[in-house]
Amino acid sequence: MKRKEFILKGLVTSLAAGMLPSTALASTEENLEDTSATNLGYNHMPNKETATFNSVLHKANTRGSADHGWLKANHTFSFANYRNPERMSFGVLRVLNDDTIAGGKGFPTHPHDNMEIITIPLEGRIKHKDSMGNESVISSGDIQVMSAGTGVKHSEYNAEEHIDLKLLQIWLFSNKREVKPRYQQIPIKSLEQKNDFYQVLSPNKDDQGVWIHQNAWFHMGTFELDKKLDYQIRSKGNGLYAFMIDGEAVINGQHLEQRDGFGLWNINELNIAAKKGAKILLMEVPMNL
Repeated sequence: MKRKEFILKGLVTSLAAGMLPSTALASTEENLEDTSATNLGYNHMPNKETATFNSVLHKANTRGSADHGWLKANHTFSFANYRNPERMSFGVLRVLNDDTIAGGKGFPTHPHDNMEIITIPLEGRIKHKDSMGNESVISSGDIQVMSAGTGVKHSEYNAEEHIDLKLLQIWLFSNKREVKPRYQQIPIKSLEQKNDFYQVLSPNKDDQGVWIHQNAWFHMGTFELDKKLDYQIRSKGNGLYAFMIDGEAVINGQHLEQRDGFGLWNINELNIAAKKGAKILLMEVPMNL
């Protein structure tokens, strides 16, 4: 499959997972064709609010949103009924969904392929079942990854009947197509370092955290006091997308608040001033396939 077809297929798959009607999917595929064909990751040119040129700022209140009653979703990038040609991806980071799911509710069995799918519960527990034979409960303090590869079907439900589930679901384009699907889930509480960043994902099987088929690194940090830190880019040409889970921070001169996103590219390091109470997810990803 050619690069253009691969990107387009990933975009349409994300819309399908949002459970759009088939007629809407057909219309969406036509509209996405031009915006996804070239310069993956650079169709979101810097906006006027950013502190540096080689960056893009996504304030929390500018995200796409949907309220289905049982599901309240916020989409940093185009997904399901939210379509914004300036927010198709950040490099290979295709989906960043911030979901709240009511007790006992969730997503019935649906398919994925050739995508790295990462789930980070923020509050509550997820009941997962897939076509690989995995049945598990993923709790806050865990991270889960599925390499969809040749194809996998799975369902996700709130494991609690009367408590909301809050989670981040993140999709990255894979750097290898048609791989054997795989599943991995680990607790990350044991990796946590207070007032510092700790790695939760990498491309390396033997490294700390989960691993995926992509040259990407994820780090998380929870800060109980004001702290200044530097982050070094691991792989030349990668960009970094910072997502403020909670609190406030200043990254390379840009002030960020809860649920803001900030992407930077053509950089070697980040300078981060985390405020007391901040919880930050750093996602270093390739800017091109």
